[in-house]
Formats: sequence, structure tokens, C-alpha cells
Amino acid sequence: MKKFISALAILAAATVMTDAKAQYDEDTQNGVVSLAGRKGFTFQTKNADFVFKPYLLVQGAATVNYYDDRGLDPAYNQDNVANSGFSIPYAVLGFTGKAFRIVTYNLSVNAAASGGALLQQAWVDVQPRAAFGVRFGKFKTPFSHAYLTTLGETLFPQLPTSLTATVIMPYSLNAVLPRIGTGFDLGVEVHGFAWNRFGYQVGIFNGTGASVNFAGKTFSDDWHIPSLLYAARVTYNPFGVMPASQGGVNTLGVRNKMEVGLSTSLNVESENESTNDFRLAADFSWIHGRLYLGAEAYWMHVGFTKRQKIDRSFNYWGAYAQAGYFFTDRLQGALRYDFMDRNATDRGGLLNMPAVGVNYYFPKLNIKLQAMYQYIGRTGHDNQNDRDQDNLGLATHSGTLQVQYTF
Repeated sequence: MKKFISALAILAAATVMTDAKAQYDEDTQNGVVSLAGRKGFTFQTKNADFVFKPYLLVQGAATVNYYDDRGLDPAYNQDNVANSGFSIPYAVLGFTGKAFRIVTYNLSVNAAASGGALLQQAWVDVQPRAAFGVRFGKFKTPFSHAYLTTLGETLFPQLPTSLTATVIMPYSLNAVLPRIGTGFDLGVEVHGFAWNRFGYQVGIFNGTGASVNFAGKTFSDDWHIPSLLYAARVTYNPFGVMPASQGGVNTLGVRNKMEVGLSTSLNVESENESTNDFRLAADFSWIHGRLYLGAEAYWMHVGFTKRQKIDRSFNYWGAYAQAGYFFTDRLQGALRYDFMDRNATDRGGLLNMPAVGVNYYFPKLNIKLQAMYQYIGRTGHDNQNDRDQDNLGLATHSGTLQVQYTF
């Protein structure tokens, strides 16, 4: 009898693990179009040992950006309206699938990019169990809920400025322009999802970002370790796998999915071997029917390498909170408030960046229409010069209208 009960327990555990792995793979693993999605078409063998799914994602946007004068004399003939017009943020063509039930793969090219960024991602994942897998290639580094959200499933057409904007330093070092977000990179990670609650990712990457597809790193002169990006992330999902989405027509039937995450990374000799960048982040996201809530806070410490002969370090932080709600099955409203200490904590001043948006879906056509407006305000600066410098390169008023098609 005991053997029979033990056998049932093992079978039940294996079934739960298999189900969890399937849901984990389909809901979180692709980064562009989920294997679980009904968009497009999928080829597979009768026993589903092999699955092949081609996909396409195209975004076209119209943007208007208005910049302040920033104290410049009118003789400089500065244009207040700049970086405006039409753009194609992404034109992604790729394919994803499974092999032998434990191998997941993905390859995609972004024709709207240039250089090394043309190869958006290319990876193979061997995951015999939901609790353990190994992924290698080019993919998203395990840092920041905003970046880890499936492309095209974000609440706004633009990610929070506090993640994407370069920080400001009191030195004329053109090669030292770190930002808090890390995005795509080349490397390897181990990851998994255990007991249908806990997720983890631990990886090593080049630390050179999405635009570099070759090996060009060395050893740290200061720390005598490989000058790479070391990153880790742990998550808690109290109600099962959280879809990698910030709300959409495909999540209207999702009830009470929540994720709490902690991330960290150390980029050794980053920024052309000039700095060592340490990051920490905490995030929260929740989808419940028509409602999506998300919040995230992050901190970055930038210290110079000894060869730079700069005996100073700088700390930066950012945070945002956002909410989305479907007023109808197709119309979603969006709000976000974004903060950033862009000029380091040893100087006064913050950027506060409220944004409002609206999304409209055409589910039968796989079309998503997004519109947003963002204002960048400045507060708490010690003088007008600091105030003018803090939002250099950032538009005070920004409006974006974007249409997206996927299959």
C-alpha cells in the first residue's frame, strides 16, 4: 500500500512539474510572440515532439518631441521641435519552437536596427525539468520587469525613461554613458521555475549590449576576474506562472496572477573598460482580469577603474508605477509615473515623468494601436545650470502614436 501511495505521489509530482514546465515555456520564454499564442500558425508533429512557429512583429510610430531651450542663447538657432516624424521601432522576423520536448529555440532579426543589433535574439534552451534549464546565445538579461515583458505586450509604446536614459556625470568622458537598463546581451544562464511558485535566473554575459555579437572582453585589472556582466534574478509567483505581459486582450481571462521579483547585476569593466557598474532592482506586477498594476525601483552604483585615476563613485536611482485598465474588451487606458535621479545622489534634483496612454486592440486582425503623452519635469535642483543639464537630450513634451501588427 505504501509503495502504491508513493508511486501515485511521484506520478502526481511529475504531472504537476510537466504542466508547470509547459505553462512556464509558453507564457514566458519567447520574448516576442508566445508559443501559447493563437497569432499566426504553428507546425508540429503528431506527438508534439517538434514544434515550429514562424512569427512577425512590425511597429510603425509617429512621434513629436518638444525640447526646452535649456538656457541657450537664441543665436544658437536651436530647434525646440526635434527628433520628430515617423519611425519603425521594430520590424522583427523570426521563428521559435521546441524539439525533443526539452529543447526550446528562438531566432529573430530586427530589420529596423543596424549593426550587431540586426540580430535581435538567437538562443537555445535545454530544460529537462521546469526547475532547471540552461540557455545560451543572445537573449534578455535577467534584470527589470519592464525589459523582460514580451515585446509588444508593454503598457506603453516606450519603456520608462528612467531605464533607458543615460546618466549624467561631471566629466567629459564620451565613452562613459551607462544606463540602468541592460536589455539584450550574449551569454549563458541557468534558470527554472519550482513548485509553481519560485523562479530564478543566474547568468554571465558579455556586458556589451545588443549591438555587439562578438567576444571582445578581457580580465579586470582591479579585481582579477573576467570583465563580464554577472546577473541574477529571483521571483515569487504566489498564484502560479505570471504571463510576461502588461495586460492585453489575451490576458482578459487571467485571474489573479502576481509576481514579485528581485534582480541584481555587476558589469565589470563596462563602458570601454572605464567603470564597474553594480545594479539592484525590485519589481511587482499583477494581472487580474481587466486590471494590470506594475511598479519597479532600481539603483546603480558606478565606480571608475583604477586606470581612469578618478577617485570618485556615483549612485543613481529610478522608479516607476503604472496601471492599465480595460474599459471595454478592446479599449485599455494607461497611467505611469516615472522618477529618476539622473545626476547622482550627491547633487540635488530629480526628474519626474508622468505619462498617460490609451491602447486599442483589433484582436481578429492582430493589430494593436497605442498612443501616449509624457511630460518630463525637473525639481529640487541647486541652480538653473543643474536644472538645464539634468534633462539634456530628453524631450520635455513627447507624444507617440504607434500601430503594431503581429502574427
